[in-house]
Amino acid sequence: MPTIKINNADIYFEDSAPNDRQKPVMVFAHGLLWNTRMYDKQVEHFQENYRCIAFDFRGQGQSQVTKAGYDMETLTEDTLELLTALDIEQCHFVGLSMGGFIGQRIAIKRPELLLSLILLETSADPEDPKNVPQYRKLVKAIRWLGIKRVSSKVMPIMFGSSFLADKSRQSERKQWLTMLQGNRKGGVIKATMGVIERIGTYEQLVDITTPTLIIVGDEDAATPYAKSERMHFAIAGSKLAVIKGAGHTATVEEPEQVNRVMSQFLENCV
Repeated sequence: MPTIKINNADIYFEDSAPNDRQKPVMVFAHGLLWNTRMYDKQVEHFQENYRCIAFDFRGQGQSQVTKAGYDMETLTEDTLELLTALDIEQCHFVGLSMGGFIGQRIAIKRPELLLSLILLETSADPEDPKNVPQYRKLVKAIRWLGIKRVSSKVMPIMFGSSFLADKSRQSERKQWLTMLQGNRKGGVIKATMGVIERIGTYEQLVDITTPTLIIVGDEDAATPYAKSERMHFAIAGSKLAVIKGAGHTATVEEPEQVNRVMSQFLENCV
């Protein structure tokens, strides 16, 4: 299991073709409370034609829980350092939710590194003030009760009603619930606070010139369609795709739809 020391943190990553310098690179950045596993279906689909690199942000998945460094700017620096360490000169960057916050910052700060930008279930705005008290309450509950005790409240934020109600996917839901409950408390609290306190990027979206695809599930309660449409109007030439029957984790809930719209977009980027 490869880890690499980046900005004083051991960062876990998976590389589908570490020795292949011919394939274009696709980098996957996950959402809050998850890890590289949320992109398994995308890596499986794209790895024949792309070198797929997925990684865990500090404090999450199998990366090190550090004392500090959970603000979006530091996480962006972590990601840029990872690209440098792996000798990645250019890549297609895929970011979901928190990963999308990072993708936007890279497109603004270091556009020469990106061949394309795919943003899923994310926003360019700071956290909605209406949501902040609820999320702070959640963090407090995690601190005192642990993630297991609050996981039932988190699942409807992360997944849409179709996925949660589908009897045929009960075992799949159980796997994701178990993964959610396996988060380390210290990392979860710090990562969540980093998301809650993030600075928005909306005013800078006009500077993004990278070919951009924005994807949102039609059942996404955490970052609803209006957030994606707002980014779409701000990023010149961007494409917007809606995934039917998916919530905040469309890569898991409706992977075939996601893979299809990503493939169509990438074909036009060549």
